[in-house]
Amino acid sequence: MERDLGGTTALPAEPEPPASAAVVFGDRLDLARRYCAALATAGVERGLIGPREVPRLWDRHILNCAVLGELIAEGSSVVDVGSGAGLPGIPLAIARPDLRITLVEPLLRRTIFLSEFIESAGLDVTVVRGRAEQSGVLKEAGGADVVTSRAVAPLAKLAQWSLPLLRDHGRMLALKGISAAEELERDGEALARAGAGKAAVLECGAGIVSPPTLVISAERLPRSERSPRRAAKQARKAK
Repeated sequence: MERDLGGTTALPAEPEPPASAAVVFGDRLDLARRYCAALATAGVERGLIGPREVPRLWDRHILNCAVLGELIAEGSSVVDVGSGAGLPGIPLAIARPDLRITLVEPLLRRTIFLSEFIESAGLDVTVVRGRAEQSGVLKEAGGADVVTSRAVAPLAKLAQWSLPLLRDHGRMLALKGISAAEELERDGEALARAGAGKAAVLECGAGIVSPPTLVISAERLPRSERSPRRAAKQARKAK
């Protein structure tokens, strides 16, 4: 079924949430529904979400991202790099109001969409326009406990953007889907050289989303713990 916009191109109607959405969002499910509606309307109209993605917004996008909260400690500061339409940052903010979330996105039309939704929903989320590697972004968002990303860049490049935004022993969590293990094997050595350790593929959302969300997790090592020998060892472990 499509929604008539009064003479403009009709858009697919936003889908109803599955039963599992109530488990993830609890009494904030209405906020999640508002976000789904925003993606299905303004998100499509502004080119942030493809029309064909609307029927699977809940399972493939919103819930797939929200379950990432299983891997994040209470009260953590989270920076979402290349946030785009707010994935995974906004679903995380709705499901986990205890988190302090900053969305980093370079494109103006996307930051406008994010800011408009955040204000209308009353979410305590910060939007920073810029690229993760820029000094201004590092100043505004650096020192985070967790840096998240979804479909932003290959792992080797992503590490260069994510690790500088983390405090020592903070973690980057990159949503990678079925390619996660293959990508970690390919880029494990580059990840270690960039200063990361304890790299692993983790699973979250089992029983909520199918298939479960696959995430590459890596920890930022203090400089005192980095060395070429350690990097090579970490790369071998990642494989």
